[in-house]
Amino acid sequence: MTRKTLNVLAGAALALATATAGAQAWPNKPIRLISPFAPGGGTDITARLIAPRLSSALGQQVLVDNRGGAGGMVGVDIAAKSPPDGYTVVIGTIGNIAIAPSLYSKMAYDPIKDLVPITRAANALNVLVVHPSLPVKDVKGFIALAKAQPGALNYGSSGAGAADHLAGELFNMMAGVKMAHIPYKGGAPAMLDLLAGQVQLVFSTVSTAIGAVQSGRIRALGMAGNQRYERMPDLPTISEAGLKGFEVNNWYGLFAPAGTPKDVIARLNAEAVKALALPDTKTRLLDSGIIAVSSTPEAFAGYIQAETKKWAKVVREANITPE
Repeated sequence: MTRKTLNVLAGAALALATATAGAQAWPNKPIRLISPFAPGGGTDITARLIAPRLSSALGQQVLVDNRGGAGGMVGVDIAAKSPPDGYTVVIGTIGNIAIAPSLYSKMAYDPIKDLVPITRAANALNVLVVHPSLPVKDVKGFIALAKAQPGALNYGSSGAGAADHLAGELFNMMAGVKMAHIPYKGGAPAMLDLLAGQVQLVFSTVSTAIGAVQSGRIRALGMAGNQRYERMPDLPTISEAGLKGFEVNNWYGLFAPAGTPKDVIARLNAEAVKALALPDTKTRLLDSGIIAVSSTPEAFAGYIQAETKKWAKVVREANITPE
């Protein structure tokens, strides 16, 4: 071989070795985990529990970055537009991933095209709670009352298009009743008006409602999701209690920008699943009314498609528009 040929081959080998080393070195710098809501909420709690466990497993700091706004869409958009190099992850939710596409004719990101699922991470449990002045003790009794008084019962929510709003509309559709929706700027204000008797019911997060339930200031009729809450084991799901098939899982999941290498997604999935399975993680989430869950990226993608289709129907039939 000529010296020129040898030099070309040596350069190619060096470039290949460098690229291979770079690929094998992931991660070699801190990873940003975007929490698209303000500190203190369910997504933030989940992110801050997962982050240190991922840091230990990956050998690099996983830093939580709160980027709230527009129902979580601002933070998700930042992630969707970040380089697909494995150094940006975001917690998406039922609202900004599965519901928003049906609410908004224009969005800054496409949840399916611009993001790749890593794993489901959690279900923030919701519970149907009513003011104790209502003469009902269970879901069947509540449905009978709502049918007898169409339009007379008001339910509060954390805002138009939020999961608790759509839970009420799904309940209307499946039970054949007509409750009036009263939107608030958050779950806490809705709960305050429920306690004051200004609204008759709320599909509240467990963390917001449990204190008032335990003190008897409000009455819990059923869990909105597909499972009971271990801290209230005698409380059935709404499906078990009389409205078969009713299910609203207020879920969170991890996503990366589309184009992130498949081996990086696989590693993130494996380590996140391990972190979510740790007894300490599960217990601390449970204390906040959140159930740790996990899945393969493929299963999560299928779940998102089903959820998007489900809520598109509810949004369309209930004629829901954003505030």
